[in-house]
This record gives sequence, C-alpha cells and structure tokens, in this order.
Amino acid sequence: MKPYIALLAAALIVSNSLAETSTFDFKDPKGVNNVTFTLDAPLESISGTTNGISGTITLDPENPTEVTGKIIVDAKSLRVPNAVMQDHMLGDGWLDTEAHPEISFEVSEILNRQKDGPSGTAEVTGVFSLKGISKKITAPVKVTYLPGRLADRTGGSTEGDLLVVRTTFTFSRSEFGIKPGENLDKVSDTVTVSLAIAGAAPKN
Repeated sequence: MKPYIALLAAALIVSNSLAETSTFDFKDPKGVNNVTFTLDAPLESISGTTNGISGTITLDPENPTEVTGKIIVDAKSLRVPNAVMQDHMLGDGWLDTEAHPEISFEVSEILNRQKDGPSGTAEVTGVFSLKGISKKITAPVKVTYLPGRLADRTGGSTEGDLLVVRTTFTFSRSEFGIKPGENLDKVSDTVTVSLAIAGAAPKN
C-alpha cells in the first residue's frame, strides 16, 4: 500500500472512531413530554394520555443513520377521562399493568432519512413491547436536533442539546393479547398512538 493511501485510510478510521455521539435522556422533569392514544370504535371514541415517559437514545446528531436506545412508558400512568374505564384499562382483563408495568419501543434502525436543516424525517424500525408481547414495527418520525437549546427549555439552569421526536403510528390490540375480538363496537381494535417528546443531552 502506498504511504499516502495508508495515511488516508488511517485518517478515515480515526475520524470514524471519533464521531461524536450524544445520549439523550427522555425523562422530562417538566412533565411536558407526552403520548396520546385513541381508539375510535362505532359507538365510542376513547382518548387518553400519559407523561410517564423515560428512556434514552444514543446517536450522532450529524449522521443519525445508526441509533440505539429505548423509550419506555409507565403503563400505570395511562389516563382516560372516565374513572371506571381507566380501572378496567389498567386491570388484568385489559393491560394488566401489575404484571406488565412497562410499554416500550426499542430502536434498531433508521431508514429513508431526509434532512431539512435542523429537522428531518425518517422511518424508525424497532421492537414494540406491550403486555408481555414484542413485535417489530416501523413508524414514521420527525426529528429535530437543537444544539445548545437545553438551557432555553430548563430556564437557563442546564446547558446542553435537545432532540425532539414526533411520531404517529397504529397497532392492533388483538395482536398484543388485549381482549382479541371483544367489545369492538365500543373499543376499537386499532389503537392510534401519537408521541411528542424531547430528550436532553446535558453538557458538563
């Protein structure tokens, strides 16, 4: 190998190994991060929300084609307006949150990334886990990287970067063993989930 080719190869290896990655924490002390869910059946439309969100995502914000991490929702934090309906939803007949306290999405791959300034769209593939059942799904996402903006969100108390993630996707409750085929007039089998969360990467 010619000397200059060897030097170029070494430089590429070093630059790749030094690619700056950041870990973004989605446990929001302000409680603003939220997930909403809707089940629109013929007789009733049920909507709920939660801000019991945690988890981390690690990536290179300038080239986020490879990403690792998991977003976790505290299943017991899910809320609907009707108190009786909420008790049923969290109980062992439906979500069984005592036995399955977490709902999670573990990221494995980003596809079809399109960048537009600080924002971008992509398809994120990962494993969605609910009530003890895990399935691979792909969801469209919009991601906005905001370097140096963490202080704006925290009132100047902490310096760092933000990663804002928004997505909407659907799944079938029957595929996760939640009353398959039952109560379809009042509780839709299709669940629509919308997520709007910001992760923080503080700087020392």
